[in-house]
Amino acid sequence: MSDPQVAIMMMGLFVIFVLLGFPICFTLVAMGVGFGYYAYAQPDQWDHIFQNRVFDLLVNQTYSVMINDVLVAVPLFLFIGYVLERANIVDRLFFSLSIAARAIPGSMAVAALATCAIFATAVGIIGAVVTLMGLLAFPALLKAGYDVRFASGVVCAGGCLGILIPPSIMLIVYSATAGISVVKLYAGAITPGFMLAGLYMIYVIARAYLNPKLAPPPPKEQWDIPRSELAVMLLTSFFPLAVLISAVLVSILFGWATPTEAAAVGSFGSLALAAAYRELTWVRLKEAVFLTVRTSAMVCWLFVGSWTFASVFSYLGGHTFIEETVKAMNLSPVMFLILAQIIIFLLGWPLEWSEIIIIFVPIFLPLLDDFGIDPLFFGILVALNLQTSFMTPPMAMAAYYLKGVAPPHVQLMDIFRGCFPFLFMVLLSMVLLYNFPEIAFWLPNALGYK
Repeated sequence: MSDPQVAIMMMGLFVIFVLLGFPICFTLVAMGVGFGYYAYAQPDQWDHIFQNRVFDLLVNQTYSVMINDVLVAVPLFLFIGYVLERANIVDRLFFSLSIAARAIPGSMAVAALATCAIFATAVGIIGAVVTLMGLLAFPALLKAGYDVRFASGVVCAGGCLGILIPPSIMLIVYSATAGISVVKLYAGAITPGFMLAGLYMIYVIARAYLNPKLAPPPPKEQWDIPRSELAVMLLTSFFPLAVLISAVLVSILFGWATPTEAAAVGSFGSLALAAAYRELTWVRLKEAVFLTVRTSAMVCWLFVGSWTFASVFSYLGGHTFIEETVKAMNLSPVMFLILAQIIIFLLGWPLEWSEIIIIFVPIFLPLLDDFGIDPLFFGILVALNLQTSFMTPPMAMAAYYLKGVAPPHVQLMDIFRGCFPFLFMVLLSMVLLYNFPEIAFWLPNALGYK
């Protein structure tokens, strides 16, 4: 068996072990070390069994991850999100936006999407946003008489926005993987992210207008709240959080601070905001720190495992084999993009976005120059694509997150059916982005990023 064939077998075994339920990060390390032991074998290896170069590779990759300046921002952004989540700030935000949007058809659904978009910028983790909104907004929507499928689709679709809207953790990971500026990625993703959120809201308003039974109007008492009282509610719930997130983003985009520095200041701001709401307790702070450390460790070990795995895979000729195979297919840039997005879409069923970005996206990155595709454009397309992966059965993770916290009478199939219309909005946004690339490029160009 030739080395490239061994590399393909290595990839196939990895997918099989993941589907069997083995932990992904440690599977990557084990596969990388195991196949690397074969790849880097020396004639006298059996006389010095622990002197194989794969152990040096593993140590070097671990050290590289731990000193990566870009990845330092990951735990800081995670900490912001977990502090805000534990401080019940999102509860206030959803309630205020629901009242502010009371005159719009499907007002509570629009408020839920807006809350998801705002909260997703702080968290960037699908499971956290969908679970929290499933506990907070979903029961409120059902109590207001919203159709189960309609409400399910709103929560699942809104919860997935954190993949794309900055400061997205996924974009930080893609930046480290692709070797491009995270600031430029943030600038490129802002317009597509809010375009997708806007398409969701337009769909919700149109469906509620055409079929009011899906989303009944709010009770009369919500219309009787004085404007002064509503202004105070928004001033104390929406604006502080919006100012915090905007300050972080603006400081990054205009070069006033690096993502890590902005995230550090944002972490302090989230603590101050939680304290101002009198929600900062020792127990909640410990929970936020624990969740931050746990998620950060997962991301870092995924990097260690994936970089070790990718190094061995490339050394065996796997990347070269795939690159030559794709080139031999004589694909046009459009066909290559479609093929890549279909593969990423299918990978989204068994895998989380982190594994897809760290392990599989690097296989496509060397091919981008051959097809004249900008890595920033490709990364934003991938981020949009991953929205569909998390809402498409049989492995629609967003649907499973919601089912885990939904009332017993809510069936999984109802959640699946509720997600389908939003998938078309994602596909529409991808079509718009491909036909009008300036949606992604205008802000980086306006800010002078090269």
